Formats: sequence, C-alpha cells, structure tokens
Amino acid sequence: MIENRPWLTIFSHTMLILGIAVILFPLYVAFVAATLDKQEVYAAPMTLIPGTHLLENIHNIWVNGVGTNSAPFWRMLLNSFVMAFSITLGKITVSMLSAFAIVWFRFPLRNLFFWMIFITLMLPVEVRIFPTVEVIANLKMLDSYAGLTLPLMASATATFLFRQFFMTLPDELVEAARIDGASPMRFFCDIVFSRCPKLIWRRCL
Repeated sequence: MIENRPWLTIFSHTMLILGIAVILFPLYVAFVAATLDKQEVYAAPMTLIPGTHLLENIHNIWVNGVGTNSAPFWRMLLNSFVMAFSITLGKITVSMLSAFAIVWFRFPLRNLFFWMIFITLMLPVEVRIFPTVEVIANLKMLDSYAGLTLPLMASATATFLFRQFFMTLPDELVEAARIDGASPMRFFCDIVFSRCPKLIWRRCL
C-alpha cells in the first residue's frame, strides 16, 4: 500500500517549479535583451520587461552581424550549414570505406592499423588543434571551407562502429558476391551499404 503524503507531493512539485524557473530565467533574460536597444541593455540593472526593438535587432544582426568587423548572420549560418553537411558526408564516407577495408580485405597488420585509428580517441581536441592548424596553414587552406571541413572528416568513433557492424555480416555474402563476379566496390555499394541505413542516420544525427 502506497502511503499518501500531501506535503511530499507539494514539496516535489515546488522543487520542480523552482528548477524550471532557474533553467528558463536565463533564456527569458536573453529574449528580453534581444528586444532592447544598446543603452537599455547596458543599463544597470537591466529591465526585465520586453522592449520594442526585436525586429529591428534581428534585421540588424542578419544584415550587419553582431559587431563592426563581424560577418552577417546569414553568412555565418551558411558557413555552419556547409560545414555540418560537408563534415557529416565526408565522415560517413571515410569511416565506412576504412571500416570496410579493415573487415573485408585481408592485408598484413590490418588490425594494427585499426588500433592506430582507434587510439586517437585518447587524444583530446586541445592536443590536436594546434598541429591541425599548422598543417592547414602549410597547405594554404586557411580561410576556406576545405580547411574547416577536411580535418574533421576523420572519425575513429564512426570507424569503430561501422567495423563492429560489418563484422556481424556473414562471410557467405562475400562468397556469393565473388561467385557472381562482383567487384569489392560493387559488393560494398549493393550489399554492405544497403544494410546499414539506420547506423548511418544515427551517425548523422
């Protein structure tokens, strides 16, 4: 029998409401700041009543950016979309092909190569960022989409996940493809690729 304790219910709901208020308050302050002009934002204390400059501020940021030397917001949004799409597509492609080669091709030291890829997960981004920037600068790819996207296309995590999935596929598929005279890439495109759309979508998300 569950004991009914009204005070415990009231206390729980009160704590939940306070938690929601703590989480939503910074968002509300940001929204209010977006509706004010500069003088009202810099005033101390800043008012918590929404102003009338929301559309004006949105238009100003969209066209002129957030500062004197800032790019327009539409340009930054386009850069983010291009980077996200290019990195995702490149990461899926490189990871699938590398995992396919490690699993289905029998060459010396293939497991060593896989663990060399996998061990890069132990390196934090802070360790890799400066050598990466130096390589990009030496290749004259600074201030370009290639310099932003190419270094991020290699993913040890995605390679590991695709390798683990490919290892679950039966060897009879390879034997049947060889009997039919299918090339490795034909086997990859027609058989392997068609069996991992869910994994691909999970990696994209």
